Amino acid sequence: MNKVLIFMDKFFKTANGDLNILGKLAKIIFIFIIIKVLTKIVHVVIDKAVKRKKSNIFHRDERKINTLVTVIKNIIKYVFYFIGLVMVLDMFNINTSSILATAGIGGLAIGFGAQSLVKDIITGFFILFEDQFSVGDYVKIGEYEGIVEELGVRVTKIRAFSGELHIIPNSNIQTVTNRARGNMRALVVVTVAYEEDIEKVSRVLNEVCNEIRESNESIVEGPNLIGLSNLGEYGMDFTIVARTKPMEQWGVEREIRKKVKEAFNKENIEIPYPKRVIQER
Repeated sequence: MNKVLIFMDKFFKTANGDLNILGKLAKIIFIFIIIKVLTKIVHVVIDKAVKRKKSNIFHRDERKINTLVTVIKNIIKYVFYFIGLVMVLDMFNINTSSILATAGIGGLAIGFGAQSLVKDIITGFFILFEDQFSVGDYVKIGEYEGIVEELGVRVTKIRAFSGELHIIPNSNIQTVTNRARGNMRALVVVTVAYEEDIEKVSRVLNEVCNEIRESNESIVEGPNLIGLSNLGEYGMDFTIVARTKPMEQWGVEREIRKKVKEAFNKENIEIPYPKRVIQER
């Protein structure tokens, strides 16, 4: 054991007992490994503590808690890495205490060119505390839209329906359209041929609306037949509108279209489509 210690002293230390370059590099690696392990342990503890609370809260509050947990994890990670950075600077005899005392943390961040980072963090906290959106919400931010996967102190991550992950700095978030707050609208336009009887079509569509209203639990209000809404190039347009729970509007629209098609097939009501007639002379 003594031989190992002597070898390490020769390999990692200078003649006067201070750490050489290899020794400092090994210590830096060790510091950040410890930080990584501590971060993982704290994250596990937070997840277990939150998991015990989730059984007694509503779904809306659960999404809010998930967002808070993500932000807290990020803050803890940044604090650990900041401590590690201070320890590394101390190894190179850089007086970090005097830097922090004279310039302050804000001045140090600006000195490192981190103005945008500070702006991202401040905007992230405003988004969180104003409850603009939470993890799991369907939002549109600028040209991007999708499900919020993560709301961090610096960036927001949105998963598009195509599978793409959009990572947006919080400072770039100007206008947010949240499509998961309150009741959503389901709208279906049904087109029938001009030869069909308007009263018959209205009766069949009202029957479909009543059937869906009684069977679909995602519907909050309706569906209701608005009536004949347009005279198009190929047929007459009838509009059906319903109010649904958040994120359920597309499923309700699909069900309405399916039921309408089945009812039209049963009642021999024609849905028009472009036709080409070829006459031989």
